[in-house]
Amino acid sequence: MGVIRQCRRDGGFTVVELAIVITIILIIVAISVPGYQRVILHAHEDTLREDLRVMRKMIDQYTADREKAPQTLEDLVEARYLPEVPVDPMTGSAETWEVILEDVNAIAISGDRGIIDVKSGSNEVDATGERRYSDW
Repeated sequence: MGVIRQCRRDGGFTVVELAIVITIILIIVAISVPGYQRVILHAHEDTLREDLRVMRKMIDQYTADREKAPQTLEDLVEARYLPEVPVDPMTGSAETWEVILEDVNAIAISGDRGIIDVKSGSNEVDATGERRYSDW
């Protein structure tokens, strides 16, 4: 009679098993990354919406309290209406906000045009594909 030999595994993984695991991981990543990017975009849009709401409210409050509009967004910080000029979440900078100034014909005797509105400096289109962030 012949001796039957049994092959013993030393507990390692085969190349096929590793390839299958890596493939499954790549599929999971490919499915989850676009969803993660959408969540991040919506979070940035929500932050932009809230920052615009707060800054517009503080511009109106400043104007009502001082009977003239602020000349810069930094005026709101100096007068403690805002702790700091927020970073535009769509551009990543606090320097890119677009300010809308008073109409030249509506200027008071002081001759200084103040800020009446603020918008994002980004020309990218929102998640709906309908409006630019600079139009919010």
